[in-house]
Amino acid sequence: MGQLLAIEWMKLKNYRAFWILLMLYIATIFGANYIGYRFQENMFQSKQAKGLAQMVLGTPFSFPTVWQTTANISSFLLFIPGLIMIILITNEYSFKTHRQNIIDGLTRQQFITAKIMLAALLSLLSTTLVFMAATIFGLMDGTSSFSFDEFSYIGYYLLQAMSYIMVAVLIAVLLKRGGLAIGVFFSYALILEQIIVIFLNKNANYIGRYMPLESTDMLVPFPRMQQLMSVLKINQPNYTALFIAALVYLAAYLFFVVRKFKTDDL
Repeated sequence: MGQLLAIEWMKLKNYRAFWILLMLYIATIFGANYIGYRFQENMFQSKQAKGLAQMVLGTPFSFPTVWQTTANISSFLLFIPGLIMIILITNEYSFKTHRQNIIDGLTRQQFITAKIMLAALLSLLSTTLVFMAATIFGLMDGTSSFSFDEFSYIGYYLLQAMSYIMVAVLIAVLLKRGGLAIGVFFSYALILEQIIVIFLNKNANYIGRYMPLESTDMLVPFPRMQQLMSVLKINQPNYTALFIAALVYLAAYLFFVVRKFKTDDL
């Protein structure tokens, strides 16, 4: 494992595009949550607005709700680590370095395992950033003491991050071309699946909630969303079933990525 990560590090340490995208991702995680925090502060400046905002939104950046809030806001940025993985994998195909690595002694299993490990590390980094952002903005809010209640949303976010990134890995391995893979990933994650979800929820008893990415999205709703669904008399999702579905999808991504690379023509 250490040897595989060392090889990946050799590829990444001087790769400027990777570091630029990574720094951009770190900045946007904190920036997006700061925008949300400032929005809350502005809403709470006047007494009338504060009462209405608290009735509708609660206090999203106070403990323990801040864990859920930052996880939800940060989830909209998961396309960036997905983009990073697509670029890294398709570059291997473009420059034939995947073939050279195997000629030099790596097995196919080792090569693709290294990419999956890199995807896992990106997911852990993303989750660590969300944890840091939640801690910082929760302490800045100052309306409640530090609490690990509802910390499970950080765990759900880790599952969500790994799912998004592995979808990107799967698309990259299937298509091999960077531009095409990026286009398909963005089109599916941001548009196509949402259209399918809306159609299935309307015509098939909310079965759209169990689509691959939607199942993880539903695990990290914005605070008060469950209460709003109850008020609007919208059928509540089965969160246990969503969690199981997300794990099954993740296992499927891993299986098909490994199988595709091991049986593909290099």
